[in-house]
Amino acid sequence: MDRFDFSPLFRSTIGFDRLTRLVDAASRVDNAALAYPPYNIEKTGEDAYRVTMAVAGFSPDEIDVTVHQNTLLVTGKAKKEEDESHFLHRGIARRAFERRFSLADHIKVVGASLDNGMLHVDLVREVPEEAKPRKIEIVRGQPQSAPQEAEQKQAA
Repeated sequence: MDRFDFSPLFRSTIGFDRLTRLVDAASRVDNAALAYPPYNIEKTGEDAYRVTMAVAGFSPDEIDVTVHQNTLLVTGKAKKEEDESHFLHRGIARRAFERRFSLADHIKVVGASLDNGMLHVDLVREVPEEAKPRKIEIVRGQPQSAPQEAEQKQAA
């Protein structure tokens, strides 16, 4: 089954248009590409998260962490080694990688660090005041003029 029917969900929700794109992208994921580099996602606090990736052999200047339109992109490209060592066995993979993570609204990347071959990317949910719940006062009597009417009166 590769199709999902979201019509019951859309009857009672507003603004979840990108949900279908997220589910579609998740269902088309290539599992072989997800094996390298290994990573963990952990919740470190009420609104704090950490993505940890095992990037042994990479230096900070070979890794790029960017955020664009609710997507965290971590890429790594190893530079060529100058000395021509002749390995009998090479088990430490230093191949290029690209890993994408879809971020929820209001998730911000607050920092990244590389320690003992582990890349840590710290994230936090920062909900702006205008997005937090607010109580709407109900008044008695005649309804106030609609916002469009008030704007038209001010323009005149």
